[in-house]
Amino acid sequence: MGTDVDDAAAEFHAFFERHHAELARLALLLTGEPDAADDLAADALLALWHRWDRVRAADHPAAYARGVVANLARTRVRSAVRERRRVALFWSQRAERTENPDVAGVVDVQGALRRLPFRKRACVVLRHAFDLSERDTALALGVSVGTVKSQTSKGVAELQRLLGPRAAPRQVRAVIARSRGAAGGNR
Repeated sequence: MGTDVDDAAAEFHAFFERHHAELARLALLLTGEPDAADDLAADALLALWHRWDRVRAADHPAAYARGVVANLARTRVRSAVRERRRVALFWSQRAERTENPDVAGVVDVQGALRRLPFRKRACVVLRHAFDLSERDTALALGVSVGTVKSQTSKGVAELQRLLGPRAAPRQVRAVIARSRGAAGGNR
């Protein structure tokens, strides 16, 4: 004699087996991302399990499940669009070339940048390597202009400390700016 929990689990398992492939296919068609399709279907099914009493009482549980997948896919697509806009904000479409880059300096600065906490590193790179304004940097990172100012200042000071006394602020900024062309080749 099974309990209500066992019955619900068995019913959900049968629902899962019957609809997982369909939900994954729906996610694939909505997002165009094969790698994300199974994850979205699994996330939807997990959400359904948490509300299984309500879902199984619905007139059309499969339709409800498709709605959950559609909402998750919409959220994922919107997030991707926002990310592309942020990237487009600071990614220059013009070709960048660096004549005679200071490769050793670039390697040193890149190593020092990796040692900075993410927010300081992002502020320094966006401000000095991508020449974004404080406002555009704040927009790209979702922080205030004051945060950009303080994190950039602290990040440059930390870079100077890491790179030694011979690294004047202008030199650090120049090497960061030159690293655009040296780091990724000519774009």
